[in-house]
Amino acid sequence: MQDRKNELQKTLASIIKNYRKTSITKLSDEIGISKSILSDLENGNRDIKLSTLWKIAEGLEILPSVILHDVEMKLGKNFSFLENTSADIE
Repeated sequence: MQDRKNELQKTLASIIKNYRKTSITKLSDEIGISKSILSDLENGNRDIKLSTLWKIAEGLEILPSVILHDVEMKLGKNFSFLENTSADIE
């Protein structure tokens, strides 16, 4: 479970970094999130809250759904936090 969480955090971090065109300081100032927190998020060292993701997306001038779509595409359709329960489904 922890490995999947780390994978999700790292994937989200790399996507946010790729979208950021300004300095981390400028984005931090624009969205009202400290530079250290934003840096931790961009390095995959911190779990992100939905409200924070929304602020970041607005600061990047994209929809939060774009970021989430990119995360889904990068992780693949089989990524899940749930144990494989396909044997239970008929």
